[in-house]
Amino acid sequence: MTDAARRPLRIVLAEDSVLLREGLVRLFDEAGFETVGSYGDAESLLAGIDAGRPDVAVLDVRMSPTFRDEGVRAAIELRRRMPRLGVLLLSQYVEGTYAQELLSSGDGGMGYLLKDRVASLDELEDAVERVSQGGTVLDPQVVAELLSRRSDPLATLTPREREVMALMAEGRTNAGIAKQLYIGVGAVEKNVTSIFQKLGLEDSGTDHRRVLAVLTWLQR
Repeated sequence: MTDAARRPLRIVLAEDSVLLREGLVRLFDEAGFETVGSYGDAESLLAGIDAGRPDVAVLDVRMSPTFRDEGVRAAIELRRRMPRLGVLLLSQYVEGTYAQELLSSGDGGMGYLLKDRVASLDELEDAVERVSQGGTVLDPQVVAELLSRRSDPLATLTPREREVMALMAEGRTNAGIAKQLYIGVGAVEKNVTSIFQKLGLEDSGTDHRRVLAVLTWLQR
């Protein structure tokens, strides 16, 4: 038996909630894993990742400073640096866009679970071990959303995003949409960006994806 086979799995953790972070460390300890790094944000994790030589990185999807997709961005960067590192993302909500982005490479060793699942030690332990071995772990609710996105990409739009989409279809600019909905232009831009992500429209540097988004909306 090799040293790698004998030693416990080494975990590095990034979670902005102190209570959840400490709780996860205890759960990992109970499962027989070794936590070699515990951080409150993605930037600190990326800075200290090399020292711990981890087998699996467990990250919250949303962390400071924007609380949007820091964990996803960090996960992609970690896999670029360490292709064999297992990555398990934890999220408070079903966020199919982020799951799809993480899994888009087709590589194994990836997982995406809702935080509710970590209440089960067996389920968490199984997920960590599977991604460490190159497997893929997806929360059943995430799978359901990804399947619904395949059949109807507009189904995942929020009510506000649908309002923005309808006004885009009328040919309104972001400023015109902001005026119509009584919100700031920045808020409109965030909704438009989210719409593009959910529809899988890559940034080509032109207005082309705005046209494609409108066409998708009109064909519903």
